[in-house]
Amino acid sequence: MSRVIDDVAAAVNHLFDIPETMEKFTTPSRSPHQETNKSKGVSSIPVDILDSPKEYIFFMDVPGRTKSDIQVTVEDEKTLVIRSNGKRKREDGEEEGCKYIRLERRVPHKLLRKFKLPEDANVSAISAKCENGVLTIVVEKLPPPAKPKTVEVAIF
Repeated sequence: MSRVIDDVAAAVNHLFDIPETMEKFTTPSRSPHQETNKSKGVSSIPVDILDSPKEYIFFMDVPGRTKSDIQVTVEDEKTLVIRSNGKRKREDGEEEGCKYIRLERRVPHKLLRKFKLPEDANVSAISAKCENGVLTIVVEKLPPPAKPKTVEVAIF
């Protein structure tokens, strides 16, 4: 089943002409067999990922959340994890006896998203900010490895 998911992800990447470096972000981070009760009721955060020459930038809409509601961590050295356990606060009526007659702006209580970072991601240089309901995470890239030098050896 996992192979089918990987094949579908590859087909989608090819269909939308997603660059090869971005495939690493779009590949599912776990198989369906790893779904547990722990992940039930957890919602995925929609994400835009920008690949610039010096960094990867993640943009996520997190309406009603503050920076203290959101946790950004790196697990297993190369897995970026974004989670929120907080829930959006409702504006209460100022007068006694006020009650809601309609509640449509519901946001899931828990949000979770994981990304396997590429090899050139500098996990010690990650920054995040949350402004106006948008979480922005910047992951700097490591400089490219030095090209191996060719040294000519004289034969005696």
